[in-house]
Amino acid sequence: MTTQAETTSNNGLNVVKWLLALSILIAATIGNRYAPDLFPQMSAWARIVALIVMALVALGITLTTNQGKSFIKLLSEAQVEARRIVWPTKDETTQTTMIVCAVVLVMSLVLWGVDSLFGWMISAVIG
Repeated sequence: MTTQAETTSNNGLNVVKWLLALSILIAATIGNRYAPDLFPQMSAWARIVALIVMALVALGITLTTNQGKSFIKLLSEAQVEARRIVWPTKDETTQTTMIVCAVVLVMSLVLWGVDSLFGWMISAVIG
């Protein structure tokens, strides 16, 4: 019973956090739009800094939600998986590149030949 109550209150808190982050982003957007009219002495750099700070605050709030925590966990697991990657050596990369170039060259010649054959056949029929 307590787990369900905690989950319900946690979901309500998540909704509040998402609404707060969304309202911060909306306020930043509207503030950036109307700041030159309301505060003509405010420089563009000050508006940019304010936008970045508000966006970072909104991001920080969203990262404290359940979805944000899941996203952080996903990023850390992806980083662990990225460490397991075995990258090819320089020789393997060169060999693979040469094979791809050779296949592209052969296929382009084959397609050129087929295109020429079809062109010759169509011109023979059309006359």
